Amino acid sequence: MFSLRPALVALCILAALPAHAASLDGLAVEVVNESEPVLCAEKDNVALSFSHPGVRAFRIEAAHPVYLAPGMRDNWEADWTACDMSGDPVFASPAPPGRETLYEQPDMWVVGWRHSTFWRPATATVRIGDKVHEGLHLLQVWQLRTDGAEEVLVLYPQDGYWRARPLAPRPMRNTAYGSSFLVGPVEFDGRPVVNLREVAFDPAARRFTLHFARGGTGTVTMVGVDENRIALDVGFDAPIADAPFAMLRSMYVTEFNNDAARVAVREAGANAWREQGVMAFDRATATDIWLGRLAPSQHNKSAPDFVLNSFSDGPVPKRPKNEPPPGPGAIN
Repeated sequence: MFSLRPALVALCILAALPAHAASLDGLAVEVVNESEPVLCAEKDNVALSFSHPGVRAFRIEAAHPVYLAPGMRDNWEADWTACDMSGDPVFASPAPPGRETLYEQPDMWVVGWRHSTFWRPATATVRIGDKVHEGLHLLQVWQLRTDGAEEVLVLYPQDGYWRARPLAPRPMRNTAYGSSFLVGPVEFDGRPVVNLREVAFDPAARRFTLHFARGGTGTVTMVGVDENRIALDVGFDAPIADAPFAMLRSMYVTEFNNDAARVAVREAGANAWREQGVMAFDRATATDIWLGRLAPSQHNKSAPDFVLNSFSDGPVPKRPKNEPPPGPGAIN
């Protein structure tokens, strides 16, 4: 059972994966492994919680696994072996199910979906400009590429879950989603969630503003999307001191059937990374955390790895050291 004790889960990227940022002077946050063993491959049993009483900003990156190659055979089919979802709550949609384009411009558009049912009531609203949308279960951000369009970011407004993936490397057309993440005060309601009252999207800034049900706000800004990675900067109006401020969620059944299998952390004051299997990892105080795979799995093998780092007590994340210095007058 998840305890959600204030802490942070950890996984950091290896030198073999240069697409990921490495921050050397960010705050060290508490990472705690709240995972539990399961047989069902459709249950997110991996949970890494992140806690710190002063964090107001950080970065999340999703990058392709090191083994990804064009032409690689992938498997996106669900595996319901040993799965029993009969006890999950079910809430009917307040409006007919369907798909709606909420915003569109030449290189990006946002699509909303209403499902016939969802595991939580649809109380959070979505606002783009002066238009408010109710009862949406899923938001998708699509980005144009020269040979079509690709979905790169997903948010479930009713439970606060996000999924992200980079653009697929040519000539691949798309890759799988895998691990997900939560940003904001993490609470437990049958499973970890972030309760949202409203989600507002600013297309010009490519920024989501999250209004938390318990008060306070956060932002998730798309700062870069390419064929190597997607980078998201997260900010809060005030630190979240009484709960985890973020969580990584994933699935692990075996080394050959998972969405994430390994963790790496750069711990405060350490002169080397610590690497472990995801189910063996316990906890750490770390500035950089990586969660991913070094070997292909039979499930969603093209799904990205994740890094959380650049933790800051200021309004913007610490600048990753492998990025060019900011221009004159920049804060970081």
